[in-house]
Formats: sequence, C-alpha cells, structure tokens
Amino acid sequence: MGKVKVSTIKLYAYHGCLNEEAVLGSDYIVDITVEADLNLASLSDKLSDTIDYVLINTIVKEEMRVKSKLLEHVAKRIMNRIFQDTPIVSWVEVSVSKLNPPINGDVAAVSVILESKRI
Repeated sequence: MGKVKVSTIKLYAYHGCLNEEAVLGSDYIVDITVEADLNLASLSDKLSDTIDYVLINTIVKEEMRVKSKLLEHVAKRIMNRIFQDTPIVSWVEVSVSKLNPPINGDVAAVSVILESKRI
C-alpha cells in the first residue's frame, strides 16, 4: 500500500450559508490524501498503474465550482468523485479550508476534514 498527496490546491469558490458568500466568494485550500496499492506502479513505471494527480486536481476544481452551503457537502462530493473516477483508491481524506471566513473574528481559516474507505 502507499499514499499519494495533492496538497494546497488553491481555489476561489462560492460556498457558504450567507447570501454574500454565494455572491462574493472566498479563497479556499483543498488537500487530498489517497491510499492505494502502488506496488505495480513502482515496478511498471506506468501512469495507468497509479493515481493520476492531474485527475485528482481536476476533480477538486470541478466539484469546487458547484455552490454548496456547507464545506462538509463539498468535501463529500470530492470524495465520492475520487472513488468513482479512480478505482485503485481504497481510502480518501479530503480537507477543505475556507480562508478568512466571515465569522466576526480574526480567524485565518476554518477547515472540514472527511475520510472514508471504499465500501
């Protein structure tokens, strides 16, 4: 087994419970860690035998374009797409962070972290 991390994917998106968040948008950072059997890839040196980071990045960008009120909802959609589009993945951790959230305080970010095993 092995892990692949795609870290600090920076995006601008329109998530939140406040109407202003859906109109003005915010900066986000998404981190993905996936686990899979990478033994074949370590021997074959073929992209088809491993996890394509470009695909992971594309999934994140596409799902972040879909407006949601909750970060949990966005993270779950990203997780579902990774399982759907990358059959080799056995476990996923998704972290979605909203930078400078509008919570009436000096807070750098709020984050939601979800993880799941393939069923």
